[in-house]
Amino acid sequence: MKNVAILAVALIVVAGCAAPTGVITAGGSQVELRQMQSRDYETLDKRGTLRSVVATLQDLGFVIDKADFELATISATKVQSYEIRMTVTVRERERERLSVRANARFNEDPIEDPKAYQDFFAALDKAMFLTLHHVD
Repeated sequence: MKNVAILAVALIVVAGCAAPTGVITAGGSQVELRQMQSRDYETLDKRGTLRSVVATLQDLGFVIDKADFELATISATKVQSYEIRMTVTVRERERERLSVRANARFNEDPIEDPKAYQDFFAALDKAMFLTLHHVD
């Protein structure tokens, strides 16, 4: 079942340019999991970042369930013969940076495959580049 989840996520997420990292094993730590789920961006434009997250999720075939710009969270679902839910949170960090954290679930199981998050962030990186450089 876990292999099906990994395959499903790998098939639905756009292939990106992110450099691969080591695979987190079932015994991987929460710190490792959180690290692969997070990426920092050098911007304080929280609204623009949230718009980029929404656009990225939609481009990847997700339907936005809830977008709360006050709390800076986006929840989305992709349903085919399986269900993937993703929640993305944006928060301010030190030194004019925003941190984006994605948390994905396949049916009710957390997705711990680094490739799924690498692909999501590769797509988000492209959207953020376009947003930060005001390219339409």
